[in-house]
Amino acid sequence: MASGMKQQQRRHHFVLVHGACHGAWSWYKVSTLLSSAGHRVTALDMAACGASPVRAEDVPSFEEYSRPLLDAVAGLPPEEKAVLVGHSFGGQSLALAMERYPDRVAVAVFVSAAMPAAGKPMSLVFEQASQERRSADFLLDCKIGASGDPQHPVEILQFGPQYLEKRLYQLSPPEDLTLAMALVRPSRRFREDETLSGAVLTAERYGAVRRVCIVAEDDASWSADFQRRMASWNPGTEVRGLQGADHMPMFSKPRELAELLMEIADKHT
Repeated sequence: MASGMKQQQRRHHFVLVHGACHGAWSWYKVSTLLSSAGHRVTALDMAACGASPVRAEDVPSFEEYSRPLLDAVAGLPPEEKAVLVGHSFGGQSLALAMERYPDRVAVAVFVSAAMPAAGKPMSLVFEQASQERRSADFLLDCKIGASGDPQHPVEILQFGPQYLEKRLYQLSPPEDLTLAMALVRPSRRFREDETLSGAVLTAERYGAVRRVCIVAEDDASWSADFQRRMASWNPGTEVRGLQGADHMPMFSKPRELAELLMEIADKHT
């Protein structure tokens, strides 16, 4: 009986948030591994991503982009705390959910993800990342353009095949790169968004949530050093490295990532 009780206590609810231009589909390997181990998994599509019916140019704000996550956390049963996992740009959505609902988050895990600092604009991540990516050809064949109302155009980003292959998926199985080429969608860039450009995160709420940074050691999108620098902006952040992982650890190191997520959840809940 004691063993059964212990097993029951070690089951967790993982809420997974994808990066820019991707969707819930990007977690299919990790979701399967976590579910097979007995955990509850909720992989979300942010607005205009994955199977979402919304178009990128119709997403009015970063908050509305993140609405699926905010609603999922707000709708958790009383007393339940989720393990939030964000990848890449999904770290920004994680930060917003942590600020709004700190008591609903057991631990937040940033997987090669944007990790803003309390008391600073969330856009600081963009600014610092741009300084690291000084090369004129860094974005390769990505397309950046304006869309929507000509009077109030919005900036749209579309990942190109070369960018996916060389910057994001260079160590991932070729079939997963093929999947990404078929499923990535244009995503709105929120460079001037009020939520991202204002100092909305506080040490009392966002800063009070346990957090772990999983560094993809062979990331060609932003360096392992930059990932660690973001973690250093947040005192008390636990940092774990994942060797042999490109920017998409859920494809290049899915089993190792799933095991690390379960270990982190057991430790912090």
